[in-house]
Amino acid sequence: MSNKTILITGANGQLGNEMQAIAASSSNYNFLFTDKEELAIDDLNALQEFFKIQPIYFCVNCAAYTAVDKAESEMELANRINGLAVGYLAAVCKENNSGFIHISTDYVFDGAADSPYVENHPVNPVNAYGTTKLNGEVLAQQNNPTTIIIRTSWVYSFFGNNFVKTMLRLMKERESLNVVSDQLGCPTYAADLAAAIMKIIESNSTEKNIAGIYHYSNRGVTNWHEFAMAINGFSGSKCIVNPITTSQYPTPAKRPQYSVMDTSKIQQTFNLQIPEWKESLKICIDKLLK
Repeated sequence: MSNKTILITGANGQLGNEMQAIAASSSNYNFLFTDKEELAIDDLNALQEFFKIQPIYFCVNCAAYTAVDKAESEMELANRINGLAVGYLAAVCKENNSGFIHISTDYVFDGAADSPYVENHPVNPVNAYGTTKLNGEVLAQQNNPTTIIIRTSWVYSFFGNNFVKTMLRLMKERESLNVVSDQLGCPTYAADLAAAIMKIIESNSTEKNIAGIYHYSNRGVTNWHEFAMAINGFSGSKCIVNPITTSQYPTPAKRPQYSVMDTSKIQQTFNLQIPEWKESLKICIDKLLK
């Protein structure tokens, strides 16, 4: 067993759980999984003490405040986790010469584009959640220039609460559903993202400057209604799924209309093969239905 230790924060979330699944079959590293009970990432002293006791090769920050609508009224709390804590983690990783990978979001963009977002496209969040996630990106790069930021979108998994699991439940309970059809984006299977993160850690070398921002989502573009229709089809549900507009489904937080991200940079840099979104969705649903 290698003496290199990978720290995963937010271990009980969708991505944290998928990282645990990978760790179970990986003998190359020691893994440390923490949630807020084991490690308060918004407490700088606690972080410094933790890193003193245990040398960390890489820290992958999967912890986040993800309640998009609630963030509108809990911005201070959301910013503690999505902003301040990220800055602390980045700084402590720099102090201890540990690699740092932080997971961010497509919500740093305003959704007004009409072609896929590249990493250096101007940011302009339209809700509190996106604003706090952008704060985290800024603080991470200020406090630690070697930070790797991965923006992702529409994440779902076998674990936790997500759109796929909500749809499967509602499709069992109801004869028909209304789902928004005028917001475009790319679903991301958290298991695929976890595998990509491991590939990035494994390809880390001093010769190659891999710091910076990357975009990761599954290949292909869809909307929430089409996404729901695919879930419907793969699960064999007889539920009728009706398309509606964003204006017919008002939410406290505004959503970007267009969240498609260009993933060519991460594919080229790390020689990644990204699966098509429907392929991965089928794998996840098959797993959930078992």
